[in-house]
Amino acid sequence: MSSSTKQKAASPDKHDLEAMSLFRYELRKFLRVSEEISNAVGITTLQYQLLLHVRGFSGRKWATVGELAERLQAAPNGTAALVSRCEEAGLVARKTDKTDRRQVQVHLTAKGERCLLKLAAEHKSHYGSFGWIFEDQQE
Repeated sequence: MSSSTKQKAASPDKHDLEAMSLFRYELRKFLRVSEEISNAVGITTLQYQLLLHVRGFSGRKWATVGELAERLQAAPNGTAALVSRCEEAGLVARKTDKTDRRQVQVHLTAKGERCLLKLAAEHKSHYGSFGWIFEDQQE
């Protein structure tokens, strides 16, 4: 970024520091609980996140390895290896795109779907400290 496009960050005040501390604390608690939930059913948190992201794209039930890498903030080759491990565990299946044969879609298997829904239900109650996540769905 050039110096002309950089914006000087305002120094945080006490309120900002308290808010950032609380956010990091709630995030860390959530990540710890997520790890416990995932490990209890025999998968890693990364495997759970992959399952979640496969189903997390609006209007479809699949994702590409590149999209998953972006969502996981991981390298594509590492994500491909994670997909392979999930495939070996029977959680996902790769399918060639019918319109663009160069593209590979990652789909959940029936086992992966059951696993995701079970874990997502357990995780959902822990999103409470992040109230904004389900705001538009509350009535």
